[in-house]
Amino acid sequence: MPSISNKITTFLKEVRLEMKKVNWPSREETIRYTLIVIGVSFFVAIYLGGLDYIFSLFLNRFFLK
Repeated sequence: MPSISNKITTFLKEVRLEMKKVNWPSREETIRYTLIVIGVSFFVAIYLGGLDYIFSLFLNRFFLK
């Protein structure tokens, strides 16, 4: 039965081999995708904030008087 240290060593070696197989994005792709995520997040936040504001006005006007 292999010891725990042998299992850990084997695991780390396999992880290293798999990481070499990964097709990593280029710097430009990473920057582009990051900006897309930030932009979409910003517009979703604006949209949800607007809905929240409208529903708050509606509730205050008709139900909380």
